[in-house]
Amino acid sequence: MRIDKYLWCVRYYKTRNIATEACKKGHVAVNGQQVKPSREVYPTDVITLRRDQINYKLSVLDIPANRVGAKLVDIYRKDETPKEAFEHLALLKLAKEHYRAKGSGRPTKKDRRDIEDYTDDTLDFEDDNI
Repeated sequence: MRIDKYLWCVRYYKTRNIATEACKKGHVAVNGQQVKPSREVYPTDVITLRRDQINYKLSVLDIPANRVGAKLVDIYRKDETPKEAFEHLALLKLAKEHYRAKGSGRPTKKDRRDIEDYTDDTLDFEDDNI
């Protein structure tokens, strides 16, 4: 089975076209080598793919005949993604919440005061060290 079709069948990508584009961009590797979408996948292959800022690692256990339900995906692959990758994603989401949303307009008075308080504190700290 083709790698793009396999990744679509085991629900890593919503459409086959998205899986094909990921292969073309070099986000998918089989046994450590970047692959084209037409690369055949066999049981015992190790697939590494990057999606949503997470490097997934999975082993092919079997080849499905067609797209499978979410509950049956574990029959065809073994997910070996380290837990640290998911923790890193959670930290990134928390960091993004801190910043203002793009296009949310000018800063409010409170935002300006917070910025001034922050810059005043850092300037005072630097003056003490001189």
